[in-house]
Amino acid sequence: MNSHFFDLLAGCHLRLVGTPLVAPETTARWLYEDAPFGVLAHDAGDDPRFTYANLAAQRCFEYDWEEFVGMPSRLSAEPDQREDRQWLLDAVHRDGFATGYRGRRIAKSGRRFWIENVTMWNLVEDGVLVGQAASFQHCRDA
Repeated sequence: MNSHFFDLLAGCHLRLVGTPLVAPETTARWLYEDAPFGVLAHDAGDDPRFTYANLAAQRCFEYDWEEFVGMPSRLSAEPDQREDRQWLLDAVHRDGFATGYRGRRIAKSGRRFWIENVTMWNLVEDGVLVGQAASFQHCRDA
């Protein structure tokens, strides 16, 4: 992750959610490699595609960076769970962020799991929505 994207991710979280995503001394490298929580981001397209997934998220979803980045984010949820996921995306788009979400997801292997204690926020640069990001504290098998 480049420092510009890290600053966008952390800055939007602080501005919209009102709390820091990470401690001020945290680096982009730490967030990617060592964070004990998952972080994902997707673009603002009509069918959003992942643009970022830290290692904790990659482990939960069982995709590596090359598989994750560019994948439509809707594929992270099973078809019967996509309406719930879309509700969250719409709420974040409208309100800037949402917290406390819990949703069932599907890993590359087909394993179902819950992402819990999710915070999702808009990524806004120069007044333009460029995507959305999410952090989750836990992933547990469903």
